[in-house]
Amino acid sequence: MDMVGIQTVFGLMPGAEILLVWKDSQPVEGFPNWWTVPNATFADIKEVDVLAVPMLPPEIQNDPEVVEFVASVAKKAQYVIGICNGAVLLGAAGVLKGKRVTSSYNALSILEQLGATEVVPVGAGVVVDGNVYTAGAGIGSFEAALLVSEQAFGKQAAQLAELIIEYDPHPPFKTGTPEGAGSQLVAMFEGMMANMVRGYREGAVAHFNKLK
Repeated sequence: MDMVGIQTVFGLMPGAEILLVWKDSQPVEGFPNWWTVPNATFADIKEVDVLAVPMLPPEIQNDPEVVEFVASVAKKAQYVIGICNGAVLLGAAGVLKGKRVTSSYNALSILEQLGATEVVPVGAGVVVDGNVYTAGAGIGSFEAALLVSEQAFGKQAAQLAELIIEYDPHPPFKTGTPEGAGSQLVAMFEGMMANMVRGYREGAVAHFNKLK
């Protein structure tokens, strides 16, 4: 879901080409429960203008080939976007060293171990530090893409895209932040994510430590 906003916004930008990159061209099962067909492979891509990394499961985030690809391409990209746990993969690749960043609620404490100088709590929107744009899950992908579009294509193009997709969130329950959700829901959420977060942390920190 963390790529939906990015694909939507950049799909409206004049002349933009969107590459969905994976090791091969076989369909990839996304979250929650949809399939994406890659149109480029790691071997095809040496350089991009914008590198966008969404949430990925721990076994993908911790794959050395994936980390190496992200590290290599991020060095040359004009803009780098990390949405939700995608920011953790950027950290594993060394991209967040010395940066002010954010991510999803469960990933915030991991970022502190990946070279970030400041980790911004959820609810603050997109955090921009140089050419690195990080945000929380879901709507963060729309907002980061709109901000990058402003820089790359101009403010009017970004404003027009925001109007075309009628981007104007109205969360019905106001439970999209820990403060709004309350302690009971937060505890349920943390319990659901505990094993996954452990996998994210162990793999990302191990990769990052190899860079030191």
